[in-house]
Amino acid sequence: MDMECGLKVFTQIKKSYISTKFITCLSILFLVLIIFQIQASSLSSPSSSWVFFDRCKGNIDQSKVIDALTAKLRNLVTFLPLKDLKFTETAMTGNTWFMSSLNATYEEDEAEYLYFPSNASKGQILCINAHHTSDGTKNSYALAWPETLPESATLLKGLTYVSDTYYSYDNLCHGLSALAPFVGWSMKNQCSKPARWVLFHWGELRTKMSSWVQRIMEAQFGDVRVEKFEGKTGPYCFEKAVVMRHDLGRMVQEKTLTVLDLLRCKAREFCDLNPTGRGAEVNERGVPIIRLTLLMRRGSRSFRNASVVADIFAKECAEVEGCIMHVAQSEEISFCDQVRRMTYTDIFASPHGQQHTNMIFMDRGSSVMEFFPYGWLEHAGIGQYVYHWMAEQSGMKHKGAWRDPVGKKCPYPKQDLECFFIYKDGKVGHNETYFAEWARKVINQVRVSKLEQASESIVSKQQVRSSVCEC
Repeated sequence: MDMECGLKVFTQIKKSYISTKFITCLSILFLVLIIFQIQASSLSSPSSSWVFFDRCKGNIDQSKVIDALTAKLRNLVTFLPLKDLKFTETAMTGNTWFMSSLNATYEEDEAEYLYFPSNASKGQILCINAHHTSDGTKNSYALAWPETLPESATLLKGLTYVSDTYYSYDNLCHGLSALAPFVGWSMKNQCSKPARWVLFHWGELRTKMSSWVQRIMEAQFGDVRVEKFEGKTGPYCFEKAVVMRHDLGRMVQEKTLTVLDLLRCKAREFCDLNPTGRGAEVNERGVPIIRLTLLMRRGSRSFRNASVVADIFAKECAEVEGCIMHVAQSEEISFCDQVRRMTYTDIFASPHGQQHTNMIFMDRGSSVMEFFPYGWLEHAGIGQYVYHWMAEQSGMKHKGAWRDPVGKKCPYPKQDLECFFIYKDGKVGHNETYFAEWARKVINQVRVSKLEQASESIVSKQQVRSSVCEC
């Protein structure tokens, strides 16, 4: 009886084992048939799918099955153009024309971004095949699982920052706007630092950024290595990657202030500056020191008569006790010289241009004065207000702009773009009466502000400055 019962149990177990093995074999076969259906080219050898029946018979080992499936998954990796021409009219909105098939991650107050690998990417990492510097449609991207990277792909370890901008990394303002969001992301992610940067403009590979932009990123992250994809022609895949494609995007004012506070502090550290007590400087009579910097340009948008403009400001500065004026040529001073000069500046006056980006190195609450050539108000569009916006974003006070009223009328009054090209690089004149009154007004406003701030605790200011530099 016991033997009969044992035989029945053995028979049931055997049937169950056979049934389980049969279901497993059918599942594997079903998966393979789906892959074969997608990969039409594989159907040229229809008998190949039946090799898996041999697996059920125990004639081949499991590693061969895994290798076969891995090969199929490698072949399923599909590369798409980095620049999608369907979104040409809305290149900077929505998903943009850069990696248009992928949805960004939105977090409150932050710039939108993509991160790989993530739940959104189902654990897949980012791969890029990009060697073209003049046509973004010829560069491509794909997602792949780390175990099934495309053939000939090179895996780059560590964290990679990938940026695409509509503008230029050579321009101080545009370059900062494109890369500052990575600083914000890093602040929320244990102060993460990248192993490399990959830069694109309209999907076209860029292999460098301006020295000014590179220095400020070095101040924050250490060594800056811009990937050139040299040596191999195939795709490169990134162990971890953050992608930014909207510049500052949806980053709110308060977060932008925090990011620029950090960059200001890091730049000062990078340049060995310790501005302790900076806001409480007084002369021998106890009168607050006011530092005015007139930063000149050469060529486009420079003053027609820079020496006359300098004399006007110098005269007004001399009328106010404690006022000290410096004149500098923006093209002649190094990055750290610019940081140092702006650190010790209360009023920054300069013609419209990328040198205005240096305002971020001044203390919050400092003043900015801007000058434009003739024709900009009517034809330059909203881009002429970029440094007004930057002043707000960095906590400065934009004290207005003077626009040269003297110039020739545009021969194409209904064609703003053509007119703007005529006036874009024009010279800036001057109005002695207006400049004198304007300078006098701003200097006095700063004087009053400094007197009001004199009673504030220097210790508390130092604590604030040290806390923003922690990341």
